[in-house]
Amino acid sequence: MTEPLRPLFHFTAPRGWLNDPNGLIFHQGFWHLFYQHNPKGTDWGNMTWGHARSTDLLHWEHLPLALEPYGKGTIFSGSAVLDERGAAGCGKRALLLFYTFAGKPFDQRMAFSNDAGQTFQQLAWNPVLPNIEGENRDPRVFWHAGAAHWCMALYVRRGTSDGIEFYTAPRLTAWSFSSRIEGFYECPECFELEGSWVLFGADGEYVLGQFDGMAFHPEGERLKLDYGMNFYAAQTWSHVPENRRVLIAWMRGGSYPGMPFNQQLTFPTDITLREISGQKRLCRQPIPEISLLWRESWQVTETALVPGCGLTGLWEGEAFDVEATLILEPGAQLVLTVRGSTIHYDAAREQLSCFGRTASMPLPEDKHLKLRVLCDRTSIEVFGGEGEIAFSNCFLPDTAHRTVALAASDGGVYVNTLSVRLIRA
Repeated sequence: MTEPLRPLFHFTAPRGWLNDPNGLIFHQGFWHLFYQHNPKGTDWGNMTWGHARSTDLLHWEHLPLALEPYGKGTIFSGSAVLDERGAAGCGKRALLLFYTFAGKPFDQRMAFSNDAGQTFQQLAWNPVLPNIEGENRDPRVFWHAGAAHWCMALYVRRGTSDGIEFYTAPRLTAWSFSSRIEGFYECPECFELEGSWVLFGADGEYVLGQFDGMAFHPEGERLKLDYGMNFYAAQTWSHVPENRRVLIAWMRGGSYPGMPFNQQLTFPTDITLREISGQKRLCRQPIPEISLLWRESWQVTETALVPGCGLTGLWEGEAFDVEATLILEPGAQLVLTVRGSTIHYDAAREQLSCFGRTASMPLPEDKHLKLRVLCDRTSIEVFGGEGEIAFSNCFLPDTAHRTVALAASDGGVYVNTLSVRLIRA
């Protein structure tokens, strides 16, 4: 094993540094993933767009670098769209990349491809949006059908105030200011989902509302998309058939000592909108394609957990997909241990916790608690309930800890179903 810390089923660069996912787009049967990348070292810097594509979101073909530093600037984050009608003047069905040119000053630029993303050319009349004020970066471009024009969500700091500004353009190359919403930092994401619009920044705190093509109108409070230590700069794929919405994020802050690469992305999740305890919430669940990676599977059904005993060390491996539906009595204390790390649910407090982070998660009236845990060599992702609670965490497990265990310290836990699936590359 030459790279013992290379994740088995999470995306990493072949070599060098990786951070924000960029330009996510489904095009001609491929899921395209661009990403912030330093191909010359394992530290942040020399920002370049790496590029990979996949037919299943699991197995990735690494392609040549898409955008490299030029002039006196590097290539910061952005997005991709398919210009079906050739509005930008680069040809019908051109693949367009919008990015921040990190020069002096920063501005927003565009590159295009007419060969399905194999190569990209810079637009001759860049920038498409000159420097605005202070920090301005990370353009997220999308089409608004109701307003019949293109929109750009852009992080802009005015003075000491962080916010997302919206710009519009009929032809993608000349953008006009339309509105601003305060309090969001970096890497904006904005999309429509099941009749509502979603807006969030790099930290994943999102708000639901309506977007009329000019301004975002929030409805309700901001909510967390992830409670873990290592979730940042999430983005979703555009142009996906059947309005499927798939999200991936940078697992910021992981450690990979001695490896030729640095950092990883989360496992892709499907995003849905559900009513949880009378409130609309975004829910995330691992994409169903993960079943293609299952190599062995063990099931436990209709079993009461005995205090001080539990289900201990029955399953061994490096990477797992664990899924459970449990029936808990009030006051029950559940502990799921995966490779030495514990996920704890306190039924009395109705709290789910792991890696020192805690989230409120009410126990349903029928007392059925759902948990899903994805464990890879260097990460554990936890999904609670319908996926309204999620924790994305990086870790470096002791190599001696290779098992999954389930216990209830005081009883009151009944296993309805438990599936432990071993994952191999």
